[in-house]
Amino acid sequence: MGGKRHQNAGKGGKGKARDEISGVQPSGGKATLEGRSFLYVGGRDCQVAHLREIASSYGAELIHHDGGLREAVSRIDRVLPSVDCVFCPIDCISHDACLRVKTGCKKWGKAFVPLRNGSKSSLERALQDLSSSGGEN
Repeated sequence: MGGKRHQNAGKGGKGKARDEISGVQPSGGKATLEGRSFLYVGGRDCQVAHLREIASSYGAELIHHDGGLREAVSRIDRVLPSVDCVFCPIDCISHDACLRVKTGCKKWGKAFVPLRNGSKSSLERALQDLSSSGGEN
């Protein structure tokens, strides 16, 4: 029995490697979003550093706006023209901020990607989808 424990050492849950679970592939085999920038509106402040790390692993830049808690919602209008796509976790954003983002995305021709929730895995899945579709959205 000791052999099985040793055999699975360094792996996360159900015998899969951590990278496989998180969806992060070694940089050599990962499709990238190099040079792209994304706006993430809403979510939880404690997650922002992790979300930036995830975007960075794809070669992308993540700009965060808190959705109007401390930052003026009007800042969204100034940032939108410079990004490629906007992510909004629908469980952690005000109606005003979400409406502003949707309207701004239509105005500037930007992709709007609603995320099921503010989890790291939701952003990871969305970035995987973008990178596997060649960044076309």
